[in-house]
Amino acid sequence: MIGVPQHIAIIMDGNRRWAREHGLPILEGHRRVADKILEPLIEHAAKRGVKYMTLWAWSTENWERDKKEVEGMMRLFRHVIKRRWQRLHEKGVRVRVIGDLSKFPADIKKALEDVVKQTKDNKTITAVFALNYGGRDEIVRAINTVIRDKRKVISEKEFSNYLDTVETPDPELIIRTGGEQRLSGFLLWQSEYSELYFPTWYMPDFTPERLDEAIDEFGKRKRRLGR
Repeated sequence: MIGVPQHIAIIMDGNRRWAREHGLPILEGHRRVADKILEPLIEHAAKRGVKYMTLWAWSTENWERDKKEVEGMMRLFRHVIKRRWQRLHEKGVRVRVIGDLSKFPADIKKALEDVVKQTKDNKTITAVFALNYGGRDEIVRAINTVIRDKRKVISEKEFSNYLDTVETPDPELIIRTGGEQRLSGFLLWQSEYSELYFPTWYMPDFTPERLDEAIDEFGKRKRRLGR
C-alpha cells in the first residue's frame, strides 16, 4: 500500500454529456459541478490528507465552443469566484490559478488575482484551478520566458521553475471523469510518473465516496518511478 497521494489532479470531463442525458441545458452540468461538487470534493480531499488538488476547469481549446456556452461559462466563473471561492476561503483553502489568464475579461482576471492574494496564507489544502490552460501552451510560454531571460543552457529542475506549477508538486494521481482514456495535454510536463484513473461516471457525479474509491485504487498501485 502506498497511502494517500499528496496531489490529485482532475480532468473534469462529462459535464455537457451529463446535462444532455438529464434533459437539461448544457450549462446546468457545469453549474452542478460548481455549486454541488467542488466544495465537498475539496473538503473531503483535505480530510483524507491530500495537500493539493488541481482541477482543469477551462482549456485553451474551450474558447472554440458555441458563443452562448462561452458567455454562460464566463457568467458562471464570476459566480464561482464571488460566492463559492469565498466559502473555500472561509474553510482555509488556498486557491491558486494556472494557465494564461490574459484572454479572460478584465473583471474576471482581477477577481482571480484578488482571490489568490486573499487565500495565499491558508493551510487546509491548496486548490489549483487550471483556467485557459493547455499543456503545450504552458511549455511554450515557459520557453519564451527562458528566451527572454537569455538562458542558453537549462536543467530540468530549472525549467520546472518557469512553469505555471512552480509552487506545486507533480501530481501522483490524475483522474479523468467521463470514460475517455487520454490526458488531452493536461500537465504534460508534470504527469511523467502520475498514476492514471479513468472512471466512466461524469464529473457532476463525482462524490466524496468516489474520491475514496480513486484513492483506494491509487493505494494498490506499485509506483516504481522509472527505477
